[in-house]
Amino acid sequence: MTARSRTRLERVRGSLGIAQLALQQIEDDLKADDVDARELAAILREIQEDIDMPGGLFPALAQLVSTAARRAEQIEPDRDGDASCYLHEAAALITDNAGQRLNWAARSLHPQGDDA
Repeated sequence: MTARSRTRLERVRGSLGIAQLALQQIEDDLKADDVDARELAAILREIQEDIDMPGGLFPALAQLVSTAARRAEQIEPDRDGDASCYLHEAAALITDNAGQRLNWAARSLHPQGDDA
């Protein structure tokens, strides 16, 4: 492993650490005793429709996985698609299943809107 790739891997680890801290804060808020259905629905919608991250968290994660898939297509042995196919499928599952189900859950909790 070269110094450059170690630096890249360290950046990824650092970024994941920041994301884990942010997710822990959200999880702590979700565990609060005073979170009602309306507020939980609003939190779920925010995760899915975050205005700072167009499309929300799940589409951003899917984009990240798709980027890895495109890179895998270029470097996988024999260009047989073994790695990239799984990555493309994972990206599709993130947006198709997780994102849609999050929307359904929010709508079930509070169908009238997302104001907390």
